[in-house]
Amino acid sequence: MKKIFTKKRIILFVLAVAFLVGGYYLFIFAKTNKKDIAIKSLAVISKFSGLLPIPDDEKKELEVMNKLVEIFTKKDGVTRTFMLMLQNNMELRPGGGFLGQYAILKIKDGEVISTFFEDANLLDQRITAKITPPYPFTRMMDIKKWKFRDSNFSPDFPTNVEKAKYFYRLAGRNSDFDGVIAVNAEVFNDVLALTGPITVPGYGVTFNSTDGALKLEEYVEKHYIMNPEIDTQNRKEIMRKMAPMMIEKLFSLGNITKIAELGHKELQNRNIMINFKDPELQSLLESVYWDGRVAKDWGSDYLMMVDANMGALKTDHYIKRDVSYNIDLTTPKPTATLNIIYKNTATYGDWRTSDYHSYLRIYVPKGSNFLESKMVSYTNKGEDFDKTYFGFICHVLIGRETNSTIKYELPENFNLDDYRLLIQKQSGVSNIPFKVHLKTKDGEYNQEQILDKDLKFEFKNAN
Repeated sequence: MKKIFTKKRIILFVLAVAFLVGGYYLFIFAKTNKKDIAIKSLAVISKFSGLLPIPDDEKKELEVMNKLVEIFTKKDGVTRTFMLMLQNNMELRPGGGFLGQYAILKIKDGEVISTFFEDANLLDQRITAKITPPYPFTRMMDIKKWKFRDSNFSPDFPTNVEKAKYFYRLAGRNSDFDGVIAVNAEVFNDVLALTGPITVPGYGVTFNSTDGALKLEEYVEKHYIMNPEIDTQNRKEIMRKMAPMMIEKLFSLGNITKIAELGHKELQNRNIMINFKDPELQSLLESVYWDGRVAKDWGSDYLMMVDANMGALKTDHYIKRDVSYNIDLTTPKPTATLNIIYKNTATYGDWRTSDYHSYLRIYVPKGSNFLESKMVSYTNKGEDFDKTYFGFICHVLIGRETNSTIKYELPENFNLDDYRLLIQKQSGVSNIPFKVHLKTKDGEYNQEQILDKDLKFEFKNAN
């Protein structure tokens, strides 16, 4: 029987979890305990190396996963340097979440030999260049200078990688990385769903998958905000203590296969994104759509909804979305009507939560023509990634709903023979009910799915 969940398949995800859960502190633990970790984990993994066959459409993904992990575990004497972008998607940005922290790690012969962990604000303090930020930052947040922490303003991860490296160089650092990896905070709760609740000694708090990220934020953010005298270097001590506990639970006997499954899911839904300097490795990522790019090779209908939280708080934790997309192929030009219902489930405002203020961009086929909109601001139109986009300012009050509608025409040269629709998911959002209604001269069709990864809808001979 083919070996499916081997040590190669899970190492990459475990690394990514490490980047999120503890940053610098976790790698210090890994460096001093690496032999112990390896012996315990590989002994368990070896017992689960042969499992049930998988669907054919996942075989390519497994091949790519194994190839990627070889890079991290290869024993060739070469030191490889990676940047880790730690993104908090409770404050959603187009590239996943607010880029509040980053880490630089060096790997040699399958071991972490060096780590550096820093708050993004400290890096930005070393940038003296005056770079004009994108329009929403000046309009909605009164930000005058564009810096590293706001670099992930594109929905396209390779673009964000280059921008982050650009600001890193402006801070006087060498950006010649072998790869860049982004990890969203949502992974933390997903890991707790596997390990079960974790109680950190000395803190009197239990973290679970329901509100673990929220509680952790209270300890590393709220206590600091409310008590400015707290030493900023020690405010994340709780993460250092939690890290080894999570590792121990992750490598428990019953969780090995689930870790692999979760790692696969996090790559699919863009909670983990990877970018390599090596063109061959990058091509592998692109072959399974794990590179976080905006698709340029799709020749039919296309949609990507991209929100940017311009309220500077973590309100996205309370934002729920429901989307319907109606496409009419019977009109002289195909007409699309997009309806997005935002619901702000917060019941009051505090240090973390407020009314929701988003800059929303809708990416559609190039050449599409905007017609009208409701419950959003005046349209800002542009082109990027061989797409047309419409940009809007959208507000959702605490405890209220905003029902936003955008109507537009698809381009004149749109192919009506076999209608296909690709919906790309923004990194950092999940569990969005998505309804598609298609009207043709031969009838009407409906489909409904959950937007947790990129979706494709196909209606053969739709017109």
